[in-house]
Parts: sequence; C-alpha cells; structure tokens
Amino acid sequence: MTIKLTTPAAVATALASLLATAPVLAANYGQGARFDLAFASRYDGELFTGRFSSFDTRLSFDPAKPEAGKLDVTIALTSAATGNEDRDSTLQTSDFFDVAKHAQARYSASGFRKLADGRYATDGTLELRGVRKPVTLTFAWSGGAQPVLEGKAVVKRLDFGVGTGDWADTATIPNEVNISTRVLLKPL
Repeated sequence: MTIKLTTPAAVATALASLLATAPVLAANYGQGARFDLAFASRYDGELFTGRFSSFDTRLSFDPAKPEAGKLDVTIALTSAATGNEDRDSTLQTSDFFDVAKHAQARYSASGFRKLADGRYATDGTLELRGVRKPVTLTFAWSGGAQPVLEGKAVVKRLDFGVGTGDWADTATIPNEVNISTRVLLKPL
C-alpha cells in the first residue's frame, strides 16, 4: 500500500502513526553540570555530613520499562569532605576508605522497579574497599529536557570495613550511613 503525502496534515498524520508504533527505547544519560552526593552519620551523638565532590553517573532509563534500567556510578573517595580537616584526613586512612589501596567506590545496578508512591527502587551492588555488597537505592525521577534523579540509600559501613579498630564501635559511629544524591542528567 502506498501512502500519498500531499498535504502537511497528511505528513503529520503519517509521522504520528509511525511514532505511535515505534518501540520506546531507554534513553542513555550522563551526569550534567549540577550534582550532589552526600552522606550523613553521627560521631559521639553529634550529626555530621559530608560530600563527594567527584563522581560520575551513567544511566539508561525509560520510566515505561523500569525493569530494563541500568545505573553505574563511580566515586572518587579522595573527594570526600566534611568541613573538618581532621575528620577528612582520617577518612582517607586505612581505618576508613583506605584511598591508597582503593581510590574509588562503584555502585552498579540493573533492573529497577516502580514503587506505589511513584518512585523507583533498585537493588544494586556497592563496591567499596574491595568488598561488594547489595545496597538498595530508592529514587524519584523528573523527566523532561533536563531530567533529575534524586535518591537515597543506607550503607552499613562495617559490611565494607569502613571504620576499623576503635572506630568499629557503633556507640561512637553508627553502622548505618545515610546517602543522598541529586543528579541533573544530560542525554548521551
């Protein structure tokens, strides 16, 4: 069957028909210009927060098919900063991140699920200090020309050997560390 595209309306109708039947493919994204990766914990009961200023995010995501999603985040552990020089230098030591041996951490996940509240979750793997363990990330997705992924996770630091020796005391530093991220994404 031949379709004659003799008018602008016929062209628009034909294009709309083609787009409606085309399969929706996951879009691939990279980290844009605005991003934040933060952590929060307590030391002797006092809350402290910190940030990683250097990390790279790659995402393949289609909200219509979240199960096909993929996420890969590489984090430069040397970029951890809490605003306290003593704490920041201690984080770099073998008692914590051991950046001399493990300069990066990596979070990778594939297969997302949509939650009842409209957010998403994925059970990914965090590799930190050479240890690989599952960590669940929940996130909100704002699509559009400049999509934003905004997520939260809880990491059990002792599972990765972060805070050894006297620092392993959970009365001094809790085992659970709260992680939050907000990443403006750009299409690749």
